[in-house]
Amino acid sequence: MAEVTMEEVSKIYGEDVLAVDSMSLDIKDGEFVVFVGPSGCGKSTALRMIAGLEDISKGKVFIGDNVVNDLPPRERDVAMVFQNYALYPHMNVRENMGFALKLRKMSKDEINRRVEEAARILSIERFLDRKPKALSGGQRQRVALGRALVREPKAFLMDEPLSNLDAKLRVQMRTEIAKLHNRIGTTTIYVTHDQTEAMTMADRIVVLKDGIVQQVASPQQMYEHPVNVFVAGFIGSPAMNFIRARLEKENGGYAVTFGQTRISLSREVIGKSEGLGQYAGKEVVLGIRPEHIEDASLTEITSDSDCVTVTPQVIESMGSEKYLYFGMDKEMAAHLESLEKLTEGEGEGADQGGAEGSGSADDFGELMVARVSAESQARIDRSLKLAVDASKIRLFDPETEKAII
Repeated sequence: MAEVTMEEVSKIYGEDVLAVDSMSLDIKDGEFVVFVGPSGCGKSTALRMIAGLEDISKGKVFIGDNVVNDLPPRERDVAMVFQNYALYPHMNVRENMGFALKLRKMSKDEINRRVEEAARILSIERFLDRKPKALSGGQRQRVALGRALVREPKAFLMDEPLSNLDAKLRVQMRTEIAKLHNRIGTTTIYVTHDQTEAMTMADRIVVLKDGIVQQVASPQQMYEHPVNVFVAGFIGSPAMNFIRARLEKENGGYAVTFGQTRISLSREVIGKSEGLGQYAGKEVVLGIRPEHIEDASLTEITSDSDCVTVTPQVIESMGSEKYLYFGMDKEMAAHLESLEKLTEGEGEGADQGGAEGSGSADDFGELMVARVSAESQARIDRSLKLAVDASKIRLFDPETEKAII
């Protein structure tokens, strides 16, 4: 096992296509790190540069104490697991798993020992004499994992290994990979576009967008304290709701207003930002996760404070909970339109989204979702009050889209 370090690593295609931009990362020995982001964000390119399958345009990659920029893949002592399994169809499982060891001129006894040990760990002993075509997708992926495992590499590199599996198998294999890592403790770098995989498997998550690292943190830290709108909207399912609001001073504290709603910020929330005062009287982007909104009739709230009145357009019953999808009512839309005009007078470009965010501020608030109790009696096209947990509110700068709170 070994640490994997990236120092200002960039990948440039042609003259000006920047796929990865100055990526720096220190992955500890035995750590499970997940690269996550939308398609084209540079996560697979970064992984392939570590593996040696892509040349590095700038910067350095270390595996252990050694710079590996100029080493071919076979000399880096890493094992790659691909999404398409890459199994040899004419070989049985045993031969597939031991092929790389055979190329190393390893003895038959040692090859058999490693293959059988890996097969036992992955519960595929009974498939060792079968050809890949006789296996299910999940079984083939176990074989691909076993082929990497027998090499006893310094690091595992996994490029969306579960994307070809159905939903149930993905959950099962996600658990198997996590158990495997807990058992053998090899440094693992895992690429996915699925934030659920990232949240459930990673020791740390690296969120990328347009080749730039947005945030590196533990899953819980990233969920609770996203550094910008993009991360806040990408991590969490359903995604965080965003509403343009106005921050106002209130009895020595602060409140955010939008439409007919006024929500007082808790002391806990206010204490998380030293520079909150500079936004008083100005537009901010309010972020609140669906799970922090509840049907007000099911809470102890007795006043309209911290509540918003909405009209659900779609209701999804998930059994243990319901997702309520709603748009802005006319009063809220009119308020936000007046807020836009006011902001335009405060400074040029105040309505423009930052380069680091998920989109322009004009997109915020168009469709929102609440994750409420299954006991809710909400009905489509019938207005109801939703209670917002004010302690879970996050605020973002509408221009830079960076976190204020």
